[in-house]
Amino acid sequence: MVRATGGFFTVLDEQGRAYICHARGKMKLQKASLLVGDRVRFCPGTKENGVSAGEAARGCREGLIEALLPRGNCLTRPPVANVEQLVLVLALRDPDPDWQLASRLLLMAERERMEALLCLNKVDLVGPAEIDAAARFLDHFPYPYLFTSAKAGKGIAGLEARLRGCHSVFAGPSGAGKSTLLNAVEPGLVLKTGAISAKAGRGRHTTRLAELLPLPQGGMVVDTPGFSRVDFAGLEPEQLERLFPELDPYRGRCSFRNCTHLPEPGCAVRDAAAAGEINPWRYQHYRCFLQELIDRRKDQR
Repeated sequence: MVRATGGFFTVLDEQGRAYICHARGKMKLQKASLLVGDRVRFCPGTKENGVSAGEAARGCREGLIEALLPRGNCLTRPPVANVEQLVLVLALRDPDPDWQLASRLLLMAERERMEALLCLNKVDLVGPAEIDAAARFLDHFPYPYLFTSAKAGKGIAGLEARLRGCHSVFAGPSGAGKSTLLNAVEPGLVLKTGAISAKAGRGRHTTRLAELLPLPQGGMVVDTPGFSRVDFAGLEPEQLERLFPELDPYRGRCSFRNCTHLPEPGCAVRDAAAAGEINPWRYQHYRCFLQELIDRRKDQR
């Protein structure tokens, strides 16, 4: 399913033909929510009722969704399913990068067993010294990253290669340039882009809904509305360290079996962070998130 709006769902069959579908009544009774990216079983129809003139001109047909097939993963924000890769877009300037939001989004990717790629965008707005500083800031960063600029054409070929044959979701704060990058990869998408609000210092939302977009080189992407907050619903404090892959080599090496890597003596993780073997800002985000989860558990009691 590539699009959902107003109770209508656009579904592609195995030949890539589009159908505008309703969900069968029993699915509504079962409160089965359908998301962009879902794989469904549907019955093609023959009537054109409910299909707009524009959709009919593009070869859209009518159909009826009968069942939702099992999901590989599911995100609530952005609301998409069966995504293989998160492309996290941060601007180096206008707006300045929000590294804590980056860690929150990467946690979401780990939790849903997704690959992750960081795009440090708008490099045309900064000088070589700032790019070098960003690279040093990412020392021991556990995910691949690219420096990109749609305006300068930098990193676009590398991004295109990472998108090929994969279902990817673009995410990041408003104004970081997600839609602009997608337009650079595939100009035929013609996605809306927007400027930065001078008053608020952040981007205006240009993407209004999640939509799965096919790429000519193979693969599909979801362009999503920007957002500035990711919560940790359902996540327990004991689960957090497994969502930071850079901590894996140190698991079991602490003096205490249930080490939280905060105040305990003989903590291998804290020692590694102090020695520069773990990215320091990532370790600080781990500490911050763990305290957030601990405080939330106390509040719920």
